Amino acid sequence: MSAGLQGAASSREDFAALLEESFREHEITEGSVVKGRVVAIEKDVAVIDIGAKTEGRVALKEFTGPGRDQPIAVGDEVEVYVDRIENALGEAVISRDKARREESWVKLEKAFENNERVSGTIFNQVKGGYTVDLDGAVAFLPRSQVDIRPVRDVTPLMGTPQPFQILKMDRRRGNIVVSRRTVLEESRAEQRSELVANLEEGQVIDGVVKNITEYGAFVDLGGIDGLLHVTDMAWRRVNHPSEVVNIGQTVKVKIIKINHETHRISLGIKQLLADPWEGIAARYPVDAKLKGRVTNITDYGAFVELEPGIEGLIHVSEMSWTKKNVHPGKIVSTSQEVEVQILEVDPVKRRISLGLKQTLQNPWEAFSEKHPPGTEVEGEVKNKTEFGLFIGLEGDVDGMVHLSDLDWNRPGEQVIDEFKKGDVVRAQVLDVDVEKERISLGIKQLAGDPFADAGDGIRKNQVVTCEVLEVKDSGIEVKIVDSDLQAFIRRADLARERNDQRPERFAAGEKLDARVTQFDRKARRVQLSIKALEMAEEKEAIAQYGSADSGASLGDILGAALKARQGDKK
Repeated sequence: MSAGLQGAASSREDFAALLEESFREHEITEGSVVKGRVVAIEKDVAVIDIGAKTEGRVALKEFTGPGRDQPIAVGDEVEVYVDRIENALGEAVISRDKARREESWVKLEKAFENNERVSGTIFNQVKGGYTVDLDGAVAFLPRSQVDIRPVRDVTPLMGTPQPFQILKMDRRRGNIVVSRRTVLEESRAEQRSELVANLEEGQVIDGVVKNITEYGAFVDLGGIDGLLHVTDMAWRRVNHPSEVVNIGQTVKVKIIKINHETHRISLGIKQLLADPWEGIAARYPVDAKLKGRVTNITDYGAFVELEPGIEGLIHVSEMSWTKKNVHPGKIVSTSQEVEVQILEVDPVKRRISLGLKQTLQNPWEAFSEKHPPGTEVEGEVKNKTEFGLFIGLEGDVDGMVHLSDLDWNRPGEQVIDEFKKGDVVRAQVLDVDVEKERISLGIKQLAGDPFADAGDGIRKNQVVTCEVLEVKDSGIEVKIVDSDLQAFIRRADLARERNDQRPERFAAGEKLDARVTQFDRKARRVQLSIKALEMAEEKEAIAQYGSADSGASLGDILGAALKARQGDKK
């Protein structure tokens, strides 16, 4: 081939390659973002040449919006999204909004992965929150994520570019959730860290009361809040913080404690004042009596202010000598002035124990002075128990009559049934124990002691005449004639012979003789025996009238003794 033909062939190949490259450069595919140039602006649309002799129209409003106020002009180069290459009019269907949205999603996904903040503008209110323009992409801002504190009116925030934090992204659904609150909290945390770093414990600074609660007040220290607890407002008892501070008031406070992890600051006002507890023991010696004002009443006692900043506690057990199970509010009332006695002072624990009853005379001491043992008293039966009666006495005290002190002869379990609550009875004071707060009474002592009345008239081995009171299976109950002494003769002591040891041989009202086998004045016990009497008489008869060895029978001997006794009686 000649050189000319070869050159022509080479030129055609070069042209074909250039033409193909040109086609590739101007190749437009649907669903892609391409660059175009504004060639004309007609009323409310812009005509944009996207190459390959293809033009499209975009509404001018797509070039404006929150944060985009610069107007578009002929000759400007812009990126648009190609929906379709050609419509019925032979034009491309393009969109600036979709292009910006595609571009924004790429940037936002990168920011979300790197946990970076993004800029956006709140432009509309929807159910549950607001919509935010993130440079073309629309995100949802929940109402709870607008600010650290609830915001009633968001109007001042709308239309103004500001930083947001992306909380959630779903490109498939086209959902983006952002937060403004997170950004503010991070900024606030950074500011708090910086402010806290400049503060020191023990430092005295001025602050403004920002908020008051039941437990204290929050004080603004210049960008960071500190808590002034109600217990650190004054040395005295403060019922509510509003008694000491008001909202908006400037106060001088001392920094008590700083928690650098939580950025919590504890403040105090009372720490700037003199501690009233210094030298407390010297000012309030034990046993001293003084007056104070009741400031607070609880289930376990009442607090009494002795001076500003100094309070003592009257425990419920130290309030009354006699009222043991009543609420302190039944004895004293708030703001009441009372006289108290110092029981204990603890400067370390800052506690003072007070007594109210100690300022009054001990009612048991007063009763003991007025009613020594042996005194007769009168009172109302307040209660009956299994071990005795409780009698209400003078001075609002109670005395107890034990079962054993109800009657000399009958068992107390039987006698107590004769008394009922409310009965007025008389009794004798047996003993008063002031320390144990006990008064022992006796009712049987008023009738005299039959053992004492019996005196020396009865002695052991004496033969006495008795009257049968009651016949029982185990023996007979008898009363010694001409005395108030009662005794019980057991079945084994009813006769010498076993066949005659039958209680039914006797009848109530019948009189008989018996021998005193025991008389214990201390133990208050007397024992009688018919058997012992018969044996003694038998022994005496044998001694006087012979013995069985002399040839006389026992019957003969006892018969002779009986005739002799009858002769003596005649």
